[in-house]
Amino acid sequence: MKLLLCLSMLFISSLPSSYSCNSKDENTLLQIKKHFNNPDLLSTWSPATDCCTSWTGIECTNGRVTLLSMSKDNNLVGHIPDQIGDLLELQSLEMSYMNLTGNIPRTITKLKHLDFIFLKWNRLSGPIPDYISELKNVTFMDLSYNKFTGPVPGWLTQMPKLQTFQIDNNSLTGPIPNSFGSFADSVPNLFLKNNKLSGKIPESLSKIDFQAVVLAGNSFTGDGSMFFGGNKRTVQVDLSRNKFEFDLSKVKFGKSMALLDLSHNRIFGKLPRELTELPLQRFNISYNRLCGKIPRGGKLQTFKSYEFAHNRCLCGSPLKKAC
Repeated sequence: MKLLLCLSMLFISSLPSSYSCNSKDENTLLQIKKHFNNPDLLSTWSPATDCCTSWTGIECTNGRVTLLSMSKDNNLVGHIPDQIGDLLELQSLEMSYMNLTGNIPRTITKLKHLDFIFLKWNRLSGPIPDYISELKNVTFMDLSYNKFTGPVPGWLTQMPKLQTFQIDNNSLTGPIPNSFGSFADSVPNLFLKNNKLSGKIPESLSKIDFQAVVLAGNSFTGDGSMFFGGNKRTVQVDLSRNKFEFDLSKVKFGKSMALLDLSHNRIFGKLPRELTELPLQRFNISYNRLCGKIPRGGKLQTFKSYEFAHNRCLCGSPLKKAC
């Protein structure tokens, strides 16, 4: 019995541990801690303990660091350290709600398994570097609430697995890239709200079936109706606070449309009756140039009057103005 127990213990000890931190990863994390001048946020990062089991914001698989999460430390000052690229098995990177400055280092391209990038609410600046397109496994990238400038990156079409790209509340300029009409594999959700974007939407985007498009708070002009279509599976479109100008009565909507905000534009025409057939959860067409009677039925009368207000000659419930 004792021999069997000893053999069992020997076998178990020979198995690769899922919890013992890889020495190279541990050394890299300690360099990152030193880069940030040993902040309180990383006080648990000590060589005396195992980084996979005891260090805040770290998760491992088979002893390799696969998640690094640092957030909500306004006292931390500095840029994203180059050493981030030495965590070669990293799948999820979060450095949000901090005071990070500079740009995203080129060493990030070494992270071939990276899936999620969360860098929101920092002070990162400059154009979004094109070498990020080398990260072919990224599905979700959130760079919102920074100080990025330059154009919307046309190279997003080179990221075959990208499902969501968020860069709300930055200072991007220029139009939507023509290349966005040629997403070959995954078509990402686009969140470009509150930038300094302008120009007309490329006609080629009419062929793309986006699930969510949020362009609110920019200076886009012309026709925005190419985001709609009777055969599309689009769920959310927010074109509010732009300068779009098109005839809403000619627009066909996919049956999945649930969130629709067209407020504060120059949209004209009548409300199409098919709006009553949609599973709308949010709806706003205020501050446009719409006319005619609001169709009755569906969800339309469940919305507040202010969500229809300030149009040229719109009438009917929920507005007080009778037709």
